[in-house]
Amino acid sequence: MPTYVVRYSNLRLNYKEKNKIAKEITCSHSKITGANSFFVQVFFCKNKKKDHFIAGKLVKGREIFITGQIRSGRDPKTKKKLIKDLREIIVKIAKVRKDNIWIYLQDLLPEQMIEFGEILPKSGKEISWLNALDKKLQSKLKALDN
Repeated sequence: MPTYVVRYSNLRLNYKEKNKIAKEITCSHSKITGANSFFVQVFFCKNKKKDHFIAGKLVKGREIFITGQIRSGRDPKTKKKLIKDLREIIVKIAKVRKDNIWIYLQDLLPEQMIEFGEILPKSGKEISWLNALDKKLQSKLKALDN
């Protein structure tokens, strides 16, 4: 379920960097929350020049914004660890200063979401949810989880 959108201005991220960021976001989310990696999606969107403003002024610096929609049910300590980990991933891979990184997590109720054609489980109930799925879909998701 977690869907992370990485928007960036005034820098280039090549495929190798995007791939590494996506893998590390996935690993971090799974490790910190306990959710399976097959739930994690990462999208990259480059802002066009002259399309990004802060305080009504054109942004000229290298900026990265991450919005992450995650299932509700995580405690504040877990979410704080997650956003700090995400920040460090961006600093390390994109080489952006931490004061040019913006991260927002949004909690969504799992019963208001469908992924892989099924309503999502509450946080911590992933195993029973996975075991209740069609065997073919279980195999597909288990293959993604490696």
